[in-house]
Amino acid sequence: MCNGNYRLIFTAALGSLLFLASSTLADELKPVPPIERLSEEACKAISRVFDYDNKIPLESRIVEKKTDDEGYVREKIVFRGAAGELVPGYLQLPQTEAEQHPCVLLLHGWSGAKDRWFVDGGYMSGGQVRKALLAAGYAILALDAQCHGDRIAVNDYAPVNHYEAEGPQPRKGYLMLPEIYAQTVKDYRRGIDYLASRGDIDVERIGMVGYSMGGTQTFLLTGVEPRIKVAVACVVPAERDKYSLVAPQNQTYGIGDCPLLMIMGRSDTMCPVDHAQQLRAMLPAETSELIFIDAGHKLSLDYVPHAVRWVTERL
Repeated sequence: MCNGNYRLIFTAALGSLLFLASSTLADELKPVPPIERLSEEACKAISRVFDYDNKIPLESRIVEKKTDDEGYVREKIVFRGAAGELVPGYLQLPQTEAEQHPCVLLLHGWSGAKDRWFVDGGYMSGGQVRKALLAAGYAILALDAQCHGDRIAVNDYAPVNHYEAEGPQPRKGYLMLPEIYAQTVKDYRRGIDYLASRGDIDVERIGMVGYSMGGTQTFLLTGVEPRIKVAVACVVPAERDKYSLVAPQNQTYGIGDCPLLMIMGRSDTMCPVDHAQQLRAMLPAETSELIFIDAGHKLSLDYVPHAVRWVTERL
């Protein structure tokens, strides 16, 4: 090959590299689309989606009791949810002599279950969160989200990831994501009613920790439920559609001064850093905080002490 051809190839390659470099730089310099939320009045209207009738009898009962390796008794409880079906959950009390205990609600992620809070490690280090709260003197209540865990029968025993094809037939999905979120939020409100009926829970001291889907639901529940006194929302997935019924930014008005900590992954593709920062900016600076962990959507164990500290210092 002659030198002229070499020069042509080199020039073309150099041009391609320069084009790629300039394109990458241009992408980095693109303005970040802002998160939008509806007007305060419109957000109040959306909040009515999470209303429920607290006059419906709870019909609650304890269906099982087990003692774990640490000596904590785990009660499996059920109560009548906002839609009339029975909602299952796990309740554990701390080993203290107090007549009433503060309680922290634990909300799992999409395709998870209440059992995830009883497993060390895993996707959200749920066991470590739960045991740290119990050791600090807090009761915990973990429910199955709608269509999850023991409630999978509502979805004809099919996993919630119905958008994934499996064999000749796609997985069934009778409820859409907003319906699952809204039902779960209402059922947790009923769960607080159940806690108030027991006598051994201090309902003036209710907190919550939610992960992923549970992080979004933490925004939703805290925005509509005044009995929540402190909240930790972990790896909240991004939602830029302000018209979504379950967009967390639309509940920031209702959250008000309730202390809320966001724990996010610095490389989480489900919620980029800029989105997390904008969402936090919609909360009062005096009562909210944003912490980044060097991780993706699966946070390292480092997030656990931050979550527990936020609760114990404010509840």
